Parts: sequence; C-alpha cells; structure tokens
Amino acid sequence: MTHAVRATLLLVIAALPLGAQSLAARVASVGTGSVRFEFAARDGVCGNGRGGITVRREDGRTTVQGMTVSQNRRDEWEDECEPGPVRVALDVESGRVTGVRSYVGGRWRGSATGDLGTVTAPEASAFLLEVARTAEAKPAKDAIFPATLAADVPDPWRELLAIAKDESRPRDVRQSALFWISQAASDAATAGLQELVEDEDRRVRESAVFALSQRPADESVPALIRLARTHRDPSVRRTAIFWLGQSKDARAVGYFEEVLLRTDRPE
Repeated sequence: MTHAVRATLLLVIAALPLGAQSLAARVASVGTGSVRFEFAARDGVCGNGRGGITVRREDGRTTVQGMTVSQNRRDEWEDECEPGPVRVALDVESGRVTGVRSYVGGRWRGSATGDLGTVTAPEASAFLLEVARTAEAKPAKDAIFPATLAADVPDPWRELLAIAKDESRPRDVRQSALFWISQAASDAATAGLQELVEDEDRRVRESAVFALSQRPADESVPALIRLARTHRDPSVRRTAIFWLGQSKDARAVGYFEEVLLRTDRPE
C-alpha cells in the first residue's frame, strides 16, 4: 500500500461515525502517536493503578502481574485494589501498534494523540488478540495479558492455542500465550476437586514436582502430564500444569487443548 493510498484510507476512516468504525480502524486512524482506551474488567480482576494487577480465581489463588509497592512491606501498608476498568495505552506508528501497556484502576494523566474512551470489553479483547496474532514480538506479547482481563468474554483459550501453535510467531509471544492457556487448563482440570492432603505434605509434593520439571523433556513432560491428569491432590495437579506451561513443549499444548475441549463441550 502506497503512502497516498494509506493517507486516503485513514481520512475515510476518520470521517466515519464512531459507531461505524471498528476499534482497529479507530486506532489506525490516529496514524502515528499514542492511543488510549478502557474497558470493563472481569470478576476477580483488580489493580492499584500503577501497573500492579491481581487476578483472583474462584479457588482463592491469585496471579499477580507487575510489582506493587506493598509487596515487600505488606505488614505496614497495602495498596487499594480497584476492580477496573482495564486501561490500555498504545504506541502507534503509521497505523501499526508498536507498544502496549496495560493498567487496572487509577486514572489517566496527561493527554494522548487519540483517546477512544470506553469501548466494549469483547471488542477490546478481540482487538488485543489480533495485535497478539500480527504485531511484532514486544507489543504482541504485551497484548495477551490485557486480552484475558475483559468482562463478558469467555477465557479466549481457543485464540491463544492458535497463537501458541503458530510457529511463525516469536517465541516470547507463543510462550506468553501458553502461560495463560495453562492457567485456564489448571482451573478446568481441578474444578470440583477437594483439597485432600495436609499443607506440609503438599509443599513436599510440589517441591518434588518442581524437581521433576527440571529433568530432560522426554522424561519430565510425559510425567508431568500424567500427574496433571491423575493425581488426587488438585494442588499437585496445578503445579504440574504450571511447569508444563513453562516447558515450551508441543505435548503440553496438546494436553491443554484436550482438557479445554473436554470442559468446553455443551452439556
């Protein structure tokens, strides 16, 4: 596409009513500069407005993205954790996304080239997953986490599986997709199970799983899959699934797909 054609396209997009433009088109219409938008966070997501984002799961586990000031001083001070919205800031060059930063809670400071305001959570998630599928390594990787935070959107594991399997995508992007797939698979594989062993025993078991994960892949991956499928303790299953998510092994991706396809079938 020539510069003249691109410029004409951007002018046409900009002239459309906002309701008739897709989020991708609105971002592209900025051309070069910074773009902001925000959307509703799903249940269990909160943040301190400074890059610390917490995802609380139904079983009480938490996943934390970014550092929080209170992390080393929890005994004397704690951040407020606001339940949204998810705020995304983009760097855009000639209509292409070159940088992605995400926050939860807090408020914007300063101004941006394009402030798109509040967009629907499904549209935001779909747009961010498209960035993950097509952008260069750094913005693609950074788009995956906020895509998983959107309200009113089922966990986007099918899209993430496609990214994890796509050998044309950068390794860091595929690994990030695999990590969030492993989180969804962990929830599915342990749903409804009760905690069956004492805490002290569990810590020993989880340490043994870690040691197993450090063995060569031909030994560790089949053993971790076996534990994830059959172990009676859901905590051990989750630990095995976590290390499978770190393995970068195609057999792990196949296991996650098997679990998620099984739990995704309609009753």
